[in-house]
Amino acid sequence: MWGVSKIQPAIQMEPRLHFALTVALGLIALTFGAGGIVAFRLARTTINPVQIDQASRVVTGGIYRVTRNPMYVGLTALLATWAVWLAVPLALLGPVFFALFMHRFQILPEERVMSAKFGREYQDYRLRVRRWL
Repeated sequence: MWGVSKIQPAIQMEPRLHFALTVALGLIALTFGAGGIVAFRLARTTINPVQIDQASRVVTGGIYRVTRNPMYVGLTALLATWAVWLAVPLALLGPVFFALFMHRFQILPEERVMSAKFGREYQDYRLRVRRWL
């Protein structure tokens, strides 16, 4: 995204609007990311996505009532925040590619492990709450 910003000109925005959009997206990123971490900590389960098999429970409270993947939503929003800060439209491909990559190589494998480990409880949760938003 940074490299693209060096070869493509930034769009001109009113500075206050540019700042407000950046801050708003940043707060969304922080809310989702921190909300996911806090909910996992309160549930006393791992936040490490590489060790998903060590999950001790299905977390369904807090931000997990809104999305099954708040930390990935937060990271995607953080990349969108950076894209807005850079003000280069092509930089918006960064969060799109990140979301597609995470879906294929992280979320789908996590869902398979969670389904195998928690069975019906996780399946019921999947039916109630969207994967992203």
